[in-house]
Amino acid sequence: MAAMQHSPVTFQSRSPPSAAKIRSNKPLNLSFSGTFPSLNLTSKVAGKSRSGASSARMSATAAGSYATALADVAKSNGTLDTTAEDVEKIEKIFSDEQVLDFFCNPTIGVEKKRSVLDEIAKASSIQPHSANFLNILVDMKRVDLIKEIAKEFESVYNQMTDTELVVVTSVVKLQPDHLTQIAKQVQKLTGAKNVRIKTEIDPSLVAGFTIRYGNGGSKLIDMSVKKQLEDIAAELDMGNIQLAV
Repeated sequence: MAAMQHSPVTFQSRSPPSAAKIRSNKPLNLSFSGTFPSLNLTSKVAGKSRSGASSARMSATAAGSYATALADVAKSNGTLDTTAEDVEKIEKIFSDEQVLDFFCNPTIGVEKKRSVLDEIAKASSIQPHSANFLNILVDMKRVDLIKEIAKEFESVYNQMTDTELVVVTSVVKLQPDHLTQIAKQVQKLTGAKNVRIKTEIDPSLVAGFTIRYGNGGSKLIDMSVKKQLEDIAAELDMGNIQLAV
């Protein structure tokens, strides 16, 4: 499976479109801490409140609503870019199944979960309104939607900032100047105001790289050796070649 990495190369606006201010919830009093002592990841988890397949459509709609609300608050207070960074941190933290299970466990009290969220916010230097957003998800029992919310937030962010998301997949990590060239070329192709690069590592490509962009990654530029080998094999149609004995 390809390993996702976030590239340091980012072309993005620092002045998001203005909008009527939206009042956020009362911020938490946060300070930095390096550990989460209250989170016992070895405790047994019972009665998970995960959404089933039958509610997938409703969950997707809810995730979009939460993501849009957070983006609107961030845009109104001029922290859209920083909030996008918060969302990436949150997604990474909750990608740990044990962390997600802890917050989805209905037998653990809300106050206990709030205390742990406070520790997470301090350790990760998450902004107060982003921390408040997590508390809302806990109160509404929608922490299980964090992965979907992060995906929806990225989409909303890209729309708000006229940003084209580009996923570059290669065998080895590409140099920043190479990624910069790719970003500039995609910007010319799409006419987007900003281009944001994400990178993936995939050894199966053999060499070279692929560039995926457009709505949902609908457009692909394949410059990998794997693709070239597949094209050569198709042209030769090896299955129809008979060797003389």
